[in-house]
Amino acid sequence: MKCPMQHRTPLLAAFWTALLCLHTPRLFAQPSPAAVAAFNTYTQSVEARLAQQHRSSTNFLSVDSNPQALTRLRSGELILENLTPQHSETSGSLLHHWRGTAFASGATAADFEHLLTNFNAYPKNFSPEVLQANLISQQNGHTFATMRVRQRHVITVLVDTAYDITSGHLDAHHGYSISQSTRISELDPMTNVALSPDEEHGFLWRLNTYWSYEERDGGLYLQIESVSLTRAIPTGLGWAIRPYVESIPRESLDFTLRSAVNAIQKGSR
Repeated sequence: MKCPMQHRTPLLAAFWTALLCLHTPRLFAQPSPAAVAAFNTYTQSVEARLAQQHRSSTNFLSVDSNPQALTRLRSGELILENLTPQHSETSGSLLHHWRGTAFASGATAADFEHLLTNFNAYPKNFSPEVLQANLISQQNGHTFATMRVRQRHVITVLVDTAYDITSGHLDAHHGYSISQSTRISELDPMTNVALSPDEEHGFLWRLNTYWSYEERDGGLYLQIESVSLTRAIPTGLGWAIRPYVESIPRESLDFTLRSAVNAIQKGSR
C-alpha cells in the first residue's frame, strides 16, 4: 500500500511553488489603469445600491425582508455571502466582494458609532490584525484616518493604509459608514520598512468597506460589505492557489465583523 503522503507531495510542491510566485514582485506590481477604472466603476455601483437601501427603514439591510435570516442572526449565527462578480479578473487584477451580517444583543447604534470613531482603541478591539490606528483630520463631513494592519496566513502581510470615511443616518436607529482607501503601502514584515512600488507584491491594492447598522429587536444588526482589489493569480496556478487567495477576503471580513460584535457587546454591559 502506498503512503498517502506520496500522493500529496506533488500537490504540496505545486502549492508552495505557487505561493512563491505570488510572493515574488513583478514588473507590474501596481494595478493597471484599466484595473483601477474597473474597480472604481464597480464600487460606484455598490455605493449607488447602498444609497438606495439607506433611504428606507424597511429595506436598510439586505436581510430586512428575510425573517429566517433575522432569526438565524439573533441566535448568534454570522451570515457571510460571496458577492464577487463572475468576471472578476481585469488586466492582471482580481476583484473580491464579500458581505457579512451579525447581531449584537443588547447593543445600540450609539455603541457602534463610538466603536467606529474611537481609533485609539482599534488595536485593542481589532487585535491582532490592527497594530496602529490614527485619526488624521475631520473636515467637510469626511474623516481621514490611517491604519497599520498585519495579516498572517501562510505568509505575513503588513500594510499601511489611509482612508477617507463618510458616515450618515436615516434616523436614530439606522446608520452607515463608507470607508474608501486612498493609499495602501506594503511594508517588509521583518523590518517594518516600506517597500518601493516596484517591490510590492500586490496582496492588496484597494479596499473599500461599507458598514450598515440597524437597532431593533433588542440589539443591533451589523452588516459589512468589503470590496478589494489584488493582483491576479499567475497563469496556470489557479487550480493550486485560487481557493487560498479567495479565502483571505472572507477570513478578514469574518474577523472584522466578529471583533466589532465582541467589542460593542463588552462595551454595552
